[in-house]
Amino acid sequence: MNRSELARMIDHTLLKTEATEDDVRRLCQEALEYGFASVCVQPVYVSLAARLLEGSPVKVCSVAGFPFGANLTETKAFEARAAVDDGAAEIDMVINVGALKSGDHRTVVSDIEGVVKAVGRDALVKVILETGLLTDGEKVTACRLSKEAGAHFVKTSTGFIAGGATEEDVRLMRETVGPEMGVKAAGGIRDAATALRMIAAGANRLGCSASVAVIRSMSQDGAGQ
Repeated sequence: MNRSELARMIDHTLLKTEATEDDVRRLCQEALEYGFASVCVQPVYVSLAARLLEGSPVKVCSVAGFPFGANLTETKAFEARAAVDDGAAEIDMVINVGALKSGDHRTVVSDIEGVVKAVGRDALVKVILETGLLTDGEKVTACRLSKEAGAHFVKTSTGFIAGGATEEDVRLMRETVGPEMGVKAAGGIRDAATALRMIAAGANRLGCSASVAVIRSMSQDGAGQ
């Protein structure tokens, strides 16, 4: 894998509370320069990012129920649809962690389905499991419920709590969902060596706020420094 191939697997992410318009402009410029898969921004910046990236292969990704997942389903669905209407092509939603840990699988599925239906065919839906809060059994259940609900990806983490992506979690998620779904590793990926390990474990998308550093830490022959 070379730098360009790796870049095409990265969601260049800026979800900090204090992110400014200038920060988003810089994010989009970097995405164009390096050829990242998408930029992932808060809903308020989707329309700006969509304008800046119009006509390019770089997609706009946004979030719903972020970062805790405890919003009402109707709220997540509204957030997701509004972001799509503003130009987002991918939505990263946070699973209802409390319902999952309570064993309320019906609520978990209904919550994800609400977002999937709200965006229809207009966007991919990635379900953030927040693996740092889950047992292995809960991770497997979350993956199965996400697949049942029609999501397109499962994702490890928001990056807002301790414990980001691990190879073990990515491998478990890939084994659970099989080849039909995507697996996104996010949280703590700051260099090419880590990124390549996540891909080897089964990730086909990476969420990185340090995307430029990740690419720069990769040698021309594709090895992490």
